[in-house]
Amino acid sequence: MRKHVGIVGVGIYIPDKYMTAKDVSEATGGVWTEDAVIKKLGFTKKPIPGEDDGTQEMGVKAALNCLKENNIDPMEIDLIISIGEEWKEYPLTTSAIYIQEKIGARNAYAFDLQQRCCTCITAMKVAKDMMLSDDSINTALIVGGYRNGDFIDYKNSRVSFMYNLGAGGGALVLKKNSGKNELLESAIMTDGSFARDVGVRYGGTVNPINRENVDYAYKSLDVFDVEGMKQRLNEKSTPNFLKVIRDSLKKSGYSQEDLDYLAILHFKYSAHLYMLNELGLDESKSVYLSEYGHIGQIDQILSLKLGLEQGKIKDGDIVVMVGAGIGYAWAANTIKWGKVEK
Repeated sequence: MRKHVGIVGVGIYIPDKYMTAKDVSEATGGVWTEDAVIKKLGFTKKPIPGEDDGTQEMGVKAALNCLKENNIDPMEIDLIISIGEEWKEYPLTTSAIYIQEKIGARNAYAFDLQQRCCTCITAMKVAKDMMLSDDSINTALIVGGYRNGDFIDYKNSRVSFMYNLGAGGGALVLKKNSGKNELLESAIMTDGSFARDVGVRYGGTVNPINRENVDYAYKSLDVFDVEGMKQRLNEKSTPNFLKVIRDSLKKSGYSQEDLDYLAILHFKYSAHLYMLNELGLDESKSVYLSEYGHIGQIDQILSLKLGLEQGKIKDGDIVVMVGAGIGYAWAANTIKWGKVEK
């Protein structure tokens, strides 16, 4: 069989606690009604972290779920790439190494990778390229947790497009020459004109947390350039979304007419429908994450798992995972689900 890398395990962790559309409406002081949150922002509820749901710990829980459900021995893992967020239990700790220890993957080495909500897709490409170029890497774990919603101030209308931020963890296991679910080609774009449009205002070296700002520093995820970002996104975001999807398919030997399932991040419902329409897909070809909101780079893993559970992904299907991340980045990869052809 020709050399390839395939997905052999998908795992997820979703906290038990939720914030409903009504809760979000109340948090905005009624500026957003419950109906507007549901219809415009596109979610009825979203998971929020419980007491033991740290970013790294949710990655551990997702990894353990993945290993258990797919009967994978952690000692088989050669490489761990954390896609978890920078907002975590302890700054400057390496999430992948923590997860390695907690799941017992003592034969692996581990590192963290960051590209906001494109991190999962980019990590899959990095892992695949490493596996195909290094004979010592046969099994890789991509894993992480996310809870950036902690930083949202619901009284700040500038961040209303991020009211959907939730919490959770996800994990994927890739295996060399697995014989199934082949990860094909990826397409990635970045645009530095957005680099400082969105960020947490306080807590870094420019604006350290101090006595004067501590009361609002931990709710200071904000848009620094509202009009500039809006203009640039209107010009570039949708075309770049479609470009990475089509480029990934083309590099893999397919076109959008071959696409059977789109594992896409959560954003407002109208944008979701528009994207499907531009690709010639109906709603049965994706899962809209209306009961989850946006769990950052975990969305694509969650969509993949839900698509499998709901029977929307079948053997022989062409699946594309796609995301966009603050910074700005757009990324997509193509997977041929089912048995690998010789």
